[in-house]
Amino acid sequence: MAIQGTPSIDQQLQLLGRRAERILSEHDLRTKLARGKPLRIKMGMDPTAPDVTLGHAVPMKIIRQFQEWGHKAVIIIGDYTARVGDPSGRNEMRPMLSGEEIDKNAKTYVDQVGKILMTDPEHLEVRYNGEWLAPMTLVDVIRLAARKSVAQILQRDDFAKRYAENTPIRLHEILYPLLQGWDSVMIDADVEMGGSDQLFNNLVGREFQVEEGKEGQVVIVTPLLIGTDGHAKMSKSKGNYIGVTDAPSGRDGMFGKIMSLPDALMHSYYTLLTDLPEVEFKPLIAQRPRDAKIKLAKYIISWLHGDAAADAAEAEFIKVISKGEMPDQMPELKIGPGPHKLPPLMVQAGLVSSNSEAIRKIKEGAVKIDGEKVAENQKELSFEKSVVLQLGNRKFVRLMI
Repeated sequence: MAIQGTPSIDQQLQLLGRRAERILSEHDLRTKLARGKPLRIKMGMDPTAPDVTLGHAVPMKIIRQFQEWGHKAVIIIGDYTARVGDPSGRNEMRPMLSGEEIDKNAKTYVDQVGKILMTDPEHLEVRYNGEWLAPMTLVDVIRLAARKSVAQILQRDDFAKRYAENTPIRLHEILYPLLQGWDSVMIDADVEMGGSDQLFNNLVGREFQVEEGKEGQVVIVTPLLIGTDGHAKMSKSKGNYIGVTDAPSGRDGMFGKIMSLPDALMHSYYTLLTDLPEVEFKPLIAQRPRDAKIKLAKYIISWLHGDAAADAAEAEFIKVISKGEMPDQMPELKIGPGPHKLPPLMVQAGLVSSNSEAIRKIKEGAVKIDGEKVAENQKELSFEKSVVLQLGNRKFVRLMI
């Protein structure tokens, strides 16, 4: 039964509308909510990388709303579907991970969802789909595959595009939406959450439930959060993501990543990741975009790490970026006195990924040692004491002699 103080059904749908791109169907959701019984709100997550991202947080914020209204979240950790690799929204095959990589990543997910969701047993159930997919025989898989035609599967936008471009589609990828759909049957999902690229998969689950004589789940999809590159959806495989457990500050900290977002993303980030009214952030974005980013960064860090961490991250950002000072804390690398060739030293310090990138940054004048710009002709350096090696305004490493 819904907890006391739960908004009316009309109010709930209005609140969901802030982040829900589509609800299929709203009538079915109203029917389920009107019964006054706790619903099972499903969301699947494949542990293809160790981090839960702000992209995951968008549908999870809706799940948190459902929890607060007395319903139960059912998080499916796709330890078996990850072995297939979700092709949703991709124009190429996803590399397959080893079982060891998947299991390692899965363990981190359970801890990280607690940053967003209520985790008591009344409000959260965590399941691994290997529980029912691992025992399936070849006959079971064939019977599951027989439920869909090739033509139906190729209706998916990503498959259709790859087929038209003559890009390979492997048979195991075609199985993915069937396996995800079967998850809904096995855990009796009332609602399934996901990004808009999951719509086809989620509807397969709804169809399978009906075929099994169950009530079909409601499908709610949210817009895809664009990543830090400003172009592609936030993705672990693209490296353009902000993790919910990212440090508040520092070289790859949450504050700096949010401050580097393109101005054009501010409205969607505020809408999808905060509960602030539009009247509070829309004028700020238009008139003072830098202040809007600071406000957003502090809001998200306060939500995930606490108010003190948000204040400290802002103070460090202002110190390092606005005032050009060095941060109090930074990574350290132990080295000998030298001589050292600077490009490989920068690679070793994790400031760049290759010697060629290092050489380019030196030529651009972006490399400093103890605040002094490195000259282009400085090919070898020796050190008598520990120094700070700096790339741009955000990356610092202390070289310990």
